Amino acid sequence: MKNIAIMGYGTIGSGVAEVLERNSEMIAKRVGDKVEVKYVLDLREFPGDPMEKRIVHDFSVIEKDSEVSMVIETMGGLNPAYPFVKASLEAGKHVATSNKALVAAYGTELLEIAREHNVNFFFEASVGGGIPIIRPLYTSLAGEEIEEITGILNGTTNYILTKMDKAGETFEAALRKAQELGYAERNPEADVEGHDTCRKIAILTAVATGHEVNYEHIYTEGITKITDVDFRYADAMGTSVKLFGSSRIREGIAHAFVAPVMIGKDHPLYSVNDVYNGILVKGNMLGTSMFYGSGAGKLPTASAVAADIIEALKDNGRHVEMGWDRESLAFSAIDSFSFRYFVRIKGIAEKRMKEVEEVFGKVEVVELDHMDEFAVLTEVMTEEEYEEKAKKLSGIRQRIRAELNANK
Repeated sequence: MKNIAIMGYGTIGSGVAEVLERNSEMIAKRVGDKVEVKYVLDLREFPGDPMEKRIVHDFSVIEKDSEVSMVIETMGGLNPAYPFVKASLEAGKHVATSNKALVAAYGTELLEIAREHNVNFFFEASVGGGIPIIRPLYTSLAGEEIEEITGILNGTTNYILTKMDKAGETFEAALRKAQELGYAERNPEADVEGHDTCRKIAILTAVATGHEVNYEHIYTEGITKITDVDFRYADAMGTSVKLFGSSRIREGIAHAFVAPVMIGKDHPLYSVNDVYNGILVKGNMLGTSMFYGSGAGKLPTASAVAADIIEALKDNGRHVEMGWDRESLAFSAIDSFSFRYFVRIKGIAEKRMKEVEEVFGKVEVVELDHMDEFAVLTEVMTEEEYEEKAKKLSGIRQRIRAELNANK
């Protein structure tokens, strides 16, 4: 029998226990032995729960029990997740986590400790919920030089933007609905300001390149400035707006950003709606592949954790080489990135077009009825060029980066 411990018995932790119970025969067959939850670490009691008698409140019980082969961390946050995971690895126990904040902040150190103690630190569930993406990067795509990863990596923001797009709701109304449904936290800052997506694209970039990625070096912009008016223009143009986490690797340098991007109907991520996630991976030999599915949720995320459990325990005693080294990946500044730009401008198009074209050059014009403004779509230019040009034009109300060429 293989004994495991679950740290944190919330949505994901209880989901892991449920997956292990419901799929116990299949998991036992793939591991080569029965997998049993011996302990569940939580501050709370759970009377009447199937795990009631396995609840412990002291981490040292898990740490010191040599019969525990693997620890599952689903507490979230950095404290006490980080010291508990570190101690578990140092005690010779495999660890799987769904905690992207932990992986983004301490992944390099924890991978090293796992290597030193011949155990594994797995984190498939930290990105994309139930979508398999971490493991394909270091197994199925191991022969590829990854050139780009671009994805919709946060279900909360995608739900909000979908409601704004399909139902014409304001950002505030869509956010309230997301909170009512449990998709958004009471304090939604990590999601709507892009921080969650930033950590996830940092993890994917590190796995793809094999080098450490400091998520603080990635330009990050959330969706709080996107309005229902922007989507009225998008509807007229046959486009939509999605929050992208994107990393393009050129000659050892990552061009990474998190920001809302306007895309056309021919873009593979255009139809990724509601709480779903979609991730494009471009390799130098294979070309572009797409990973799509439930980016969050109790059982989808727990399913990803279960896959980590199987991989660790079926090869008990063998370290699986994956992750990245301590060499920091270089990043280029957002100023050098090139986009088209959707720009909303105060005034009447007919009266201002000469001025606009003197600043931006050739543009496509979009007008809506009964508006005291109009919008234009510029040609491709760098961020630095756009910022310099925009200073010369008064009345700019909005700017959204646009990628309307799906093959870009």
